[in-house]
Formats: sequence, structure tokens, C-alpha cells
Amino acid sequence: MLGSIETGGTKTVCAVGSGPSDLRDRLTVATTTPAKTLGAVVAHLERHRGELAAVGVAAFGPLDLDRRSPGYGRIMRTPKPGWEGADLVGPLARALGVPVALDTDVNGAALAEARWGVAQGLDTFAYVTVGTGVGGGCVHAGTPLRGLMHPEMGHVRLPRRDGDPLERGTCPFHADCWEGWVAKRALERRWGAGVQASDLGDRELELVAHYIAAGVIDIVCVLSPLRVVLGGGIVLGGGEPHRDRVLALVRAEVVALLGGYPPHPELGEHIDRYVVAAELGADAGVLGGIELARRRLAEVW
Repeated sequence: MLGSIETGGTKTVCAVGSGPSDLRDRLTVATTTPAKTLGAVVAHLERHRGELAAVGVAAFGPLDLDRRSPGYGRIMRTPKPGWEGADLVGPLARALGVPVALDTDVNGAALAEARWGVAQGLDTFAYVTVGTGVGGGCVHAGTPLRGLMHPEMGHVRLPRRDGDPLERGTCPFHADCWEGWVAKRALERRWGAGVQASDLGDRELELVAHYIAAGVIDIVCVLSPLRVVLGGGIVLGGGEPHRDRVLALVRAEVVALLGGYPPHPELGEHIDRYVVAAELGADAGVLGGIELARRRLAEVW
């Protein structure tokens, strides 16, 4: 049995199991303070102490993922109040006495899609979530891409589109980054608190799709993945009709913005099989934690 924790900006999900057909004893709590949130999931997993072989944590970041670093396992500078410096690995390892794996929520979701979802069999692909924030990960040769840190795709710089009601993006660090133009806070700043992407009319949703597509083409031109998988509430929330509507707009805008270059059929006539929706939906992150735990256990053994 493996344990999984998906720590998001608004909620944290904890479960045990081994995959999509074996995912049980789920707990969902609000992401409030590190002490309350981590305390709740530790207490939940302690009920399975002695059964668990490893735990995987798929978390919002940025994260210190360098095991040689004195700050390994901690959240770095983040706009989430109270979470800077929070230790995500230590409390779990001490309480449960098992190996603990840590990666970003998007890398975890990407690995889950590679094992059980829409990216099965692909050597290289990108996964992007658009919701409370914008995050992205690239899996290359079966492993999430890392370097100095993990990729922060949500903070690539994008120009403002003419006619956008926002004069400045909503990111506290950058005036014009991907997250600042298209994440939930940006939608609410334009069209009112509590607005959902599925509430938007055609003109408003076209603006959202433009920014999603603009970020996608940056990924295409820099990384050239075999597929781009889109997840998150802004894409998937509201059910299949909304998802299909967003995908159609994003695909058309990707083709238009690329303007025929790079010259590949996947970026033109076959764009519908290149830019795709995440298959695992809301379970992608927590299943990512299961896959991270499985990989960590393989390292230990």
C-alpha cells in the first residue's frame, strides 16, 4: 500500500492505494496553515502505519527538490501566505517511518498521466494545469525534467492582448506572466469574484483561450514535446461541454499563433491529437503521489 498527498493552493487531498482502481480512504482538507493541513494528513496516514511502504507528495511550489540541499523538502518563496519554508517531507518521514517522495503537483500529475492516462507510451510530453495557478512539467525519457530547479512554466512572460480589461497581470512577482493573465485570480479580477470559466461567454472565453495557447506555443518552441496535456479547473471544470469548448478554442489559437511554423502536421491538421485534455481529471494529482511513492520505493529497494 502506498500513501499519497496532493497539496494544492486551496485544498489538500490524501489517499492510500496503488492506482486508479485502488484509491481509497480519501481525505480532503482546506489548505490553511502548514501546521493544520500537514497535521491533518499525517494523522490520517498514521492510521495506516505499518501498512504503508512509501508516501508520495505532489505539492504546489516552488520546491527545493535537491536532496543535497539543507532546504530539501521545503517550499521556497511562494505567494501562498504562511507556507514559505514549510517542510513537506520531514514530518511525514518522522511520523510514518517510510520513504517519502516529493515533486511538484504538475510533475506528479504528469507522471500519473504517463502511467495510466492520456500520455501512456510517450517518451516526451508536457503537462500544464490552469486553475488557481498555472503550472507545467515536462517528462523526458520517462523522468520529470529538472535543472537548477523544477520548471516554472506558469511564469513565462506573455504580452498583453489588445482589448484585455486587465492592464497588468495578477501575479505578485511579474506584471505579464502566463499565470498572471489566465489563472483564477485573473478571471475574477476581470469579471467578478467567484466567476468560473464555464460561466464565460464566447468573447471572454476566447481571451482565456488566447493566453492558454500563447503559453502552449512557448512550450512547443522550447521543448518540442510529443504532446501537450491540459488540466486544471479552468480547462476541465464545468464538464465535458466546457472542456471541449475550451480545447477547440485553444487548438485553433495555437495553430493561428504558430502561423505554420514549425511545419509539422501535429501542429496543424492533427492539432486535435497534439493538444489534449488530461484523462485522469481531478484524480491526476493524488494518483501522481501514488506514482511518486512507487518510484521512491523502487529507488530504496
